[in-house]
Amino acid sequence: MKGRLKDSFLFHLGLVLAIFTLLYISFFTSLHCFTNHGEELIVPNVTGKDVNAAIAELTNMRFEVDVDSTYEPDHTPLIVLKQVPDTESIVKEGRTIFLTVNMLNPPHIQMPNLVNLSYRSAIMLLRNNKLKLGDTTYKPDIAAGAIIEQHYKGAVIRPGEMIPQGSNIDLIIGDGLGNTEFNVPRLTNMTVDEAMIMLNQYNLIPILTPADAMSKITDTTTAIVVDQHPRDLNDAGVANRIKAGDIIDLLIMQNPEANDIHGGNGNTNTPNDVNGDTKKNKK
Repeated sequence: MKGRLKDSFLFHLGLVLAIFTLLYISFFTSLHCFTNHGEELIVPNVTGKDVNAAIAELTNMRFEVDVDSTYEPDHTPLIVLKQVPDTESIVKEGRTIFLTVNMLNPPHIQMPNLVNLSYRSAIMLLRNNKLKLGDTTYKPDIAAGAIIEQHYKGAVIRPGEMIPQGSNIDLIIGDGLGNTEFNVPRLTNMTVDEAMIMLNQYNLIPILTPADAMSKITDTTTAIVVDQHPRDLNDAGVANRIKAGDIIDLLIMQNPEANDIHGGNGNTNTPNDVNGDTKKNKK
C-alpha cells in the first residue's frame, strides 16, 4: 500500500515538473513574438523634410509618430527641425519617433526695448526674441554706437507692442556728432516746413522760438523763419561753419512783414554750398 502511494506521489511530482518545464520552455520560445526580439530597425533621417512626407515615411516603416512644434524664422514652415531618436539609431519596430516641426504661422511677442543699447547687445536681444535685423542707418547723435530708434515697417515701434516673430527690425544708430564742418544753410524767409527739410539733409537739430512774444503762432508748418542763429554769414560776410548734429535756433513769425525778416528783401532761399565758401557778387 505504502509502495503504491509512493509511486503515485512520485508520478504526479514528475508530471508537475514536466508541465512546468514545458511551460518554461514555451514562454521563452514565444517571448520574441511579444517583444519583437530581433526585429530592429534603423531610424531614417527625416530632418529638413516636409512634416507630411516625414510622417508617411516613418509610418510605412511601422514607427509611431509624435509631433510637436516650435518657430524658427530662418527655416521653412512645416519642415522637421529635430527628431528623437536621432538618425541611424537602432530601435525596435513600433518605437515612437518624436518630431519637432516649424510652425506655419509665427507666434506674436512683445517688442523688446533696444533704445540706448549698444549695437551688439541689440543684435543679441533680437536673436533671443527670434526677430531679424533689417536695415541699419547711422545718424549724427551724441550717443555714438547706441541705438537711437527702432523701426518696424517704416515706422517707430514702441517697446511692448505685439509683433510676429521673424519680423525685420530696422535700427537707427548714433554716429557721434562728427568732425565734418560745412557752411551754415540759409533758412531765413523759408517756411518752417521748408527749413525742416533742409535741416534734415544736414542732420542739424532745430529749436523753434517765436520772434515776437506778442505775435501768435497759429501754424508752425506755415510760419516763416525770420532769423537764425548761427546765421549763414558772419559780420565780415564770410560763411559760418557748423557740424552735423549741432543745434540751430530758428526765430519764426506767422505772417511777418518784409522788414521783420533778417536781411530784408534781399534774402534768398538758396543754401550755401556744403563744401564751398559763400561767393559775393562783384560789381
